[in-house]
Amino acid sequence: MNSQTLPCTRRDALRLAALALAASVASCATPPSRVSNIPASDQTASALPLVNALRAKNGLPPLRIDTAASTAAVYQARRMADAGKMEHLIGIGDDFGKRVKSSGVKLPAAENIAEGQKSVDAAVTAWINSPKHLHNMLGKYDGLGVALAYAPSSGGKPYWSMVLSSN
Repeated sequence: MNSQTLPCTRRDALRLAALALAASVASCATPPSRVSNIPASDQTASALPLVNALRAKNGLPPLRIDTAASTAAVYQARRMADAGKMEHLIGIGDDFGKRVKSSGVKLPAAENIAEGQKSVDAAVTAWINSPKHLHNMLGKYDGLGVALAYAPSSGGKPYWSMVLSSN
């Protein structure tokens, strides 16, 4: 090997290593493609009367079904089920605002998540009993989306996501 080409080879190797590292980090910021195969359902129509009854008791206007918020909620429920954990942010570089905006949700927006509840009533009750989640449901929002997904890795554990949106 010629000693004059060795420094270029090391630089090239370092560049390739840096590119590989950048590509692997970037892939962590995007959800795996298998997320779309996780069983999930839109539960907005079932949750809406429960949330609107809560809002009415507090002198607030009702929410409406927001299809963009429902899409964002389904996506988040699937992500949590796929990861097998209840978290708002999954993966390096995850960003709530960017994630919901990519589903067409208008900001400001909020997200409530839950795991393990067997029904929409139980999930909404869990959110009502949590001060931060309750605050979100009583916030200045107009739209609602609620979804449920089951985690195949844990024998079908339910993961819930609620997205509250603005006009």
